[in-house]
Amino acid sequence: MEGSSYVKGVGLRVTTPIYNREDQVRYLKDRLELFIEVLNQMEPETTDVEDIDRLIEMVDSIEEKFQSFKNRPDAEPEA
Repeated sequence: MEGSSYVKGVGLRVTTPIYNREDQVRYLKDRLELFIEVLNQMEPETTDVEDIDRLIEMVDSIEEKFQSFKNRPDAEPEA
């Protein structure tokens, strides 16, 4: 889904494509900051496989969005 992005379990959603490079970088930075927050809140003694899977899903989602931005033109297509 190009027009919608969702981080499972976190609820971060973008509903329209982002074409401006500055906004794309800001979006990716926000997602990475969220990832770091989640990582910092984990306790090694209580972290289980599902928690690690969630981290992997977050990284995969960030990578997918990065690739999407990389392949997107700088300007919004004309309607």
